[in-house]
Amino acid sequence: LAKFIFCENKTADDSCGHCPNCGKINRLEHADLHLSFPTIPPNPKKTAMSLYFIKEFREFITQHPYGTTYDWLQYINADNKQGNITADECRKIIDTLNLKSYEGGKKILIMWRPEYLKKEGNILLKMIEEPPADTLIFLVAESLEDILPTIRSRTQAVKLAPLPAADIAARLVATSMASPVNAAQLAHLAQGSYAEAIKLSNHVDNDLFPAVRDLFNHIFTKNGVGITKFAEEWAKAGREQQKNLLHYIIQLMEQAIRARYSPTMPLSLPEPEAKFVRSLAGTKTTFDAFGEMISAITDTIFYVERNANSKIQLHALALRMQHFVQGRPLPVL
Repeated sequence: LAKFIFCENKTADDSCGHCPNCGKINRLEHADLHLSFPTIPPNPKKTAMSLYFIKEFREFITQHPYGTTYDWLQYINADNKQGNITADECRKIIDTLNLKSYEGGKKILIMWRPEYLKKEGNILLKMIEEPPADTLIFLVAESLEDILPTIRSRTQAVKLAPLPAADIAARLVATSMASPVNAAQLAHLAQGSYAEAIKLSNHVDNDLFPAVRDLFNHIFTKNGVGITKFAEEWAKAGREQQKNLLHYIIQLMEQAIRARYSPTMPLSLPEPEAKFVRSLAGTKTTFDAFGEMISAITDTIFYVERNANSKIQLHALALRMQHFVQGRPLPVL
């Protein structure tokens, strides 16, 4: 959007992408484009301000255009420090936007992650409500609900729709981040976020579907040996891989619920997974049992994240799911 505004040869609905101003915006170097983002103090004697990290931020966005706030803070070696947009940063923004534009046109402020504006953000209320002439302010947020209410009420929210799973999968394959099979699974796990898909791709080494199919076969056939083998094998995987598997099971179960109660709705899944989902939807498993299983899987993810014994957790989960499928209450110990 900033590129379109500053473009010298724009069309009715897009920037040219080739003029000097488009090049400056691509590099985040246009004199009238101002950036604000969460930072940490560069040293004990200074407060956290964007101007101390502008070079690093330009590099980060160029190298990681879909990077998260966590990725950014790790990029500047924040370690366990919390990023912040400080009161001094807010005052600097006011001073900057009250100056005349360098090139005689519009001025733009892009604040990346305004959720990090706490009560100090009230300093900006008048500026946001009544910016100087030819000044545009864009707040780029991940969570609208986490923005300070007094700021949120003074803005116009434009929500971007999640990316289609097919588009995410195609991009992962095109950039050699995943095989076609893995890309399809990652795209559904990412729930519309390409950044999440990239992150997940670092922890998925193989096709998850065979393990899920085998697990449900063991559950429905009461194969205790198979369940034990499943728990032993997946206990050897990394915790992120274990969490991905569990999230993937939830995704397939949710698709099965949709397939049962909205059978005309198409399944945006590869055919092997779609066939499995239709079979699962056709079982006698009740809606309540599906809900109990999803809740049990969510609990297991919670425990895995907190370094509980994976083998015990996965084995216990499979046994609980078997009870729910059979419609039997869990034994109380």
